Amino acid sequence: MKVTIICGGLTHERDVSLRSGRRVAESLRHLGHDVAVLDVTSELIAQLEQSQPDVVWPLVHGSVGEDGSLQAVLDLMGLPYVGTGAAGAMLTIYKPSAKELVRRAGIQTPPAVSLPRVLFQQLGAGGVVAALMERFSFPMVIKPAQGGSSLGVTVAKNQDELRIGLVNAFSYGETAMIEGYVAGKEVAVSVICTDEGPVALPPVEIVTEGAYDYDARYNAGRSEYFVPARLSEEERRSAEAAAVGAHVALGLRDYSRTDLIVDAEGRAQFIDCNTSPGMTDTSLFPLAAQAERGFDEMVAFLVERAAARGGSVIAPAPTGMDDAPPA
Repeated sequence: MKVTIICGGLTHERDVSLRSGRRVAESLRHLGHDVAVLDVTSELIAQLEQSQPDVVWPLVHGSVGEDGSLQAVLDLMGLPYVGTGAAGAMLTIYKPSAKELVRRAGIQTPPAVSLPRVLFQQLGAGGVVAALMERFSFPMVIKPAQGGSSLGVTVAKNQDELRIGLVNAFSYGETAMIEGYVAGKEVAVSVICTDEGPVALPPVEIVTEGAYDYDARYNAGRSEYFVPARLSEEERRSAEAAAVGAHVALGLRDYSRTDLIVDAEGRAQFIDCNTSPGMTDTSLFPLAAQAERGFDEMVAFLVERAAARGGSVIAPAPTGMDDAPPA
């Protein structure tokens, strides 16, 4: 098939996206597909219209790659693509709404509050910080309300680190999410859609000295991974159920990766979900895919599934008085 991978873009995660795109392109070429790799530029739509690929795989991490806007353009063009549709991506990228939808589905998630930068400016940082310390105990996690790769994430152990964490989070967006810290095993569970429904891949356990930050994610040697994760049967079932439940609650499609903490009681706590997980050599979805059926086979499965589904053409808006709704 003719497959176009879209990666790069003007996001904080551009480098990771390019690495993801290159790896998936190599895999697809190895399988015999005709692969083109395109960046997010003003020429992208014209390039897609000219090439008319059988399948598009958006691998832009963060921003337009995961907020549903790139998917909406592909829908407008009627092009089949791998991954979640525009609505599911939009709901998932904004961590506060994703957490609330998952919580309503009965999945445990740490308590959190989201506060925009303008609130601190209008109410004064001192009063808001004091209110946070009354509600949350240290340590607490501060992160941007949108984004991935652990960019802008801080685990604050005192008031000074809380203030620094807020500044870090606001450097990546206008809203910060403050979340209760949960100690336990850090686990990622990927999910793929099959004809029988969503299925969890083997959980991946991450062990890192210090925080599992951007450097620990993408520089080999900083983190150690166990596939499958060193979990009891009960813990594994809890983690897999939480990931599949989140996938369904958020309306996701084809594949996703959910990050969890398995706490001291063996309960999986939802942290966040990714609709365009990394595909680099140190990324978590490829580790799970390799353990399940092999990375190349998983890539082929996802492309074939998207091709069989076809594109989603958005119907044009009604025109003329005959189409107008009754007054």
